Parts: sequence; structure tokens; C-alpha cells
Amino acid sequence: MPGFELFGEAERKEVNDVLENGVLMRYGFDGLRNGHWKAKELERELEDQLQVKHAQLVSSGTAAVTIALASAGIGAGDEVIIPTFTFVASFEAIMMLGAIPILVEIDDTLTLDPEAVKKAVTPNTKAVMPVHMCGSMANLDALSSICKTHDLVLIEDSSQATGATYYGKPLGSIGDLGCLSLDYVKIITCGEGGAVLTNNEEYYNNADHYSDHGHDHKGNDRGAETHPFLGYNFRISELHAAVGLAQLKRLEEFVAIQKKNYTIIREALSTIPEVTFRTVPEGGEESYSFLSFFLPNLEITCKTMSAFKENNIDACFHYYDNSWHYVRKWQHLKDLKVLYPLSKEVIDGLKYLQTKTFPKSDQYIGRNISCLIKLSWTEDEVKERANKMLISIKEVIS
Repeated sequence: MPGFELFGEAERKEVNDVLENGVLMRYGFDGLRNGHWKAKELERELEDQLQVKHAQLVSSGTAAVTIALASAGIGAGDEVIIPTFTFVASFEAIMMLGAIPILVEIDDTLTLDPEAVKKAVTPNTKAVMPVHMCGSMANLDALSSICKTHDLVLIEDSSQATGATYYGKPLGSIGDLGCLSLDYVKIITCGEGGAVLTNNEEYYNNADHYSDHGHDHKGNDRGAETHPFLGYNFRISELHAAVGLAQLKRLEEFVAIQKKNYTIIREALSTIPEVTFRTVPEGGEESYSFLSFFLPNLEITCKTMSAFKENNIDACFHYYDNSWHYVRKWQHLKDLKVLYPLSKEVIDGLKYLQTKTFPKSDQYIGRNISCLIKLSWTEDEVKERANKMLISIKEVIS
């Protein structure tokens, strides 16, 4: 991860097909295309590889979450439960619809704690959205059970875990809806892009229409299409889809490379008694895009990160003070720094963030380091890196 590390002839060929054809928009211009439909091809490839009935390509992972929520009828005043460790897009996408993000604790999977989810359910709760951070997954059996009990929509955000599986099923295919990011730093990249996945025909049709100004996409005359409801422009371009099409065909190759590199580093760090690793739920297999481990306490973790920097060990992340991925530094959310007036429901619904603390999440994120696993490393580079990490951690702990 990310897929751009291994750009090659396959990606160039698909992009050149679009440029030579001359139609960059995913809809319309049927007579000029000469049979080239990259977005449609990529959607079929996603359906095949990720084992879902429907895939709808969109402009970003953020758009995918918003569209998934809208497709399920979630909007003004509705509550959506999400983890404290995610990406800012999670709450941005929810708030775009006037819904309220309800942040709850994580556990040692670095994803939603099912017990915290149970306690957070209210009459206003409409969805639970686990975010499969850093290549691994939430306990989807437990979350599915909660959703069934309370008649909630389960939306998987598997933007950082494409290629991971749960009891043999690809992440994103298990909930009522799944969301992917296909941006520049994901294992499969379009440059910019995202996808909504579902086995639900109604949700799919809603996503298809909503992401393109409400067009119903019936017939072959775009100007004659009707608009069953209002929508917006969340379309992907043919150029972006072309890149993703070439990349997705390499997913198995990418995961295999990551697993090899991940395993070398994990085996080295496993020799340190003070190092433990994130829990992968039973039945799960990571995408191996990150190696996430815990150290004994926050102080040792901070010192280890300093040692990594001093020894030129890059691509390792301690999210405790990160303003993109962890609730502690989301002051713009807590203070509601927005460009436009928010509804009273959202303002009142987010007041809890003024006083709410997340000690369990602080404990896990404070002790966690997540190391990106690159596709471009040689075996010698991986072994050298593993040894440098090993020495650095031992020196801090000793």
C-alpha cells in the first residue's frame, strides 16, 4: 500500500484507451465511445472480486459514505454510531446530510467496541458504521447482531482495508452497505474515487441516481432521462476509473506482497515480550497494509516514535496527537467551526463532545504504532527495516 507504488504499463494502457477514445465522462456520449466504458467495467470487476451484487463508483470515499447513508434514507437528526479512531471524512459525510455522528470507544481491534455501541443506541440511532482502519476489521458478527436487534443499518467503511476478508467474505460486502475509498494512498487507487457496495437493489438504485443529479439512467438518451428524486454530482471520471480498473486486477498480487513484507517485520517484533499486536477478530484476515502493535504505555510509545525518526524509519504512525484520524485533536468538530449555519438538531446532538472523554480509546491509541507496509520494498529493505525497528524498540525499553 499504496497501489501507486507499482504503476506500470497496465495503468497506462487503460488511461490511453480513454484519451484515444476522447470521452472522459462516465455517462452519455454513447456513439463516440467505440465500446469503451471504464467505469462500468470497474464496477463489474468490483462486484466480482468483492462478491457483491452491486457496485456504484463515485468521486471519493467521503462521497461514498454520504451516498450510502442517503441511499438508506438517513438524514436530518438521525444518529450514526462511528469509532473514535477513523478519518475526519466519517463525521464530515454524516454531517453533510444533517445527521449526527455519535463517537464511541474502540477496543484492541482498533475498531468499534461492540459493548460501547450497545450503550450508545438511542431511539434516534439509525446506523452503525464500523471503520476498518489500517487494514483490519471490526467484530462484524457482534455488530451485525446489535443492528438486527435494534433494526439499524450496518454500513462498512472499508476504505483502508480493501483485500481483507471476514470468514472468507471481502470486507465491504458484509453490511447492508459498504464504502470504499480509491484515492491516491489506498491499496487500489483511481487517483481520486470511491465506491458504494450493496446487495440491496433499492439501496443500489438510490445510490446510482443520487450520485448523478437524480438521473434514472434509463435508455440511451441522457437528455431524456427522468429524475425520480433530487441528487447531486458525485460522479467519477473515465480517466480515474481507468486507473482503478488496471489496479483492481492486481489486488491479489498487492495483498500477497504486503503479507510477505508484513510477516517479516511482525516476526522480528514478536521477539520483544513488551510488544503485542492488535486483535484481529476470529474469522478475519487482514489486508496486511499496516502492521499495528502496542507498547506498554504512552511514554514508551512516544520515545519509540522519536527513536524511529532518529534512525530514519519512516511510514510509522502514532495517532494519539493526529488531527486527521483521532478524536483528541478534532477541535474543529468539537467547536463546530463551519462555514454555514447548522441545524439545531446537529448543534444539540454534538454538545456531548464538549465534555465526553474516551479513556479506553486513549489507552489503545496512546500505546499503538501503525506501520505502513509498502509494496515497493525489496526483501533486503524489509529485513533491514525490521532489524532497525527491533533495535530501536529494545533500546527504548531497556
